[in-house]
Amino acid sequence: MRVLVVEDERRMAAALRRGLVAEGFAVDLAHDGEEGLGLARAGDYDVVVLDIMLPRLSGYNVCKRLRAEENWVPILMLSAKDGEYDMADGLDLGADDYLTKPFSYVVLVARLRALMRRGARRRPAVLRAGDLALDPAGRTVTRGGAAIELTPREFGLLEFLMRRPGEVVSKSEILEHVWDTYDTDPNVVEVYVGYLRRKIDVPYGRNALQTVRGAGYRLVGDGG
Repeated sequence: MRVLVVEDERRMAAALRRGLVAEGFAVDLAHDGEEGLGLARAGDYDVVVLDIMLPRLSGYNVCKRLRAEENWVPILMLSAKDGEYDMADGLDLGADDYLTKPFSYVVLVARLRALMRRGARRRPAVLRAGDLALDPAGRTVTRGGAAIELTPREFGLLEFLMRRPGEVVSKSEILEHVWDTYDTDPNVVEVYVGYLRRKIDVPYGRNALQTVRGAGYRLVGDGG
């Protein structure tokens, strides 16, 4: 199992390497973001341990560039920054896990093994369906490069559908995931689907958001 550790604090990097080697991992080290990005691009790693505050290129940018290149190697971010927004930023950019310093070495190894069991799964930072694009971190939506303004609820509905392209999802599933309840009148889903169509489809002559009679709704993967 090959691990790339990208950490600019050399004593910590060396300690991580010693510990991981003792656990049976093969470990490569990089001490800045540019070097780490190059190794991650070239190497066949099972997981990358990536510090955020790096010289030359931040861990956020390393992660963002790898995901933009459709490199889905599992990434565990390490950071002395423990704010909830810092964690959210890392995960939204495509990281798989986030651990703050100081951390338990036992927990680090357990999380690495968990990431390896899951393997490299597609986790794009920007969701796309044809020329329709949604950026969860930036909270932006575009169609053919043109910005589309959505309310928070419309944005949540579109994100949920774009994470399941081509799948038919029922009103009850949408209520559970977008409204976080089963108790709301299911007709509210139909209302918001209509709002969303008038923003992402109608002005562009598209039919991405489709009604499947008696079953629910589907966002076609090619953007309609």
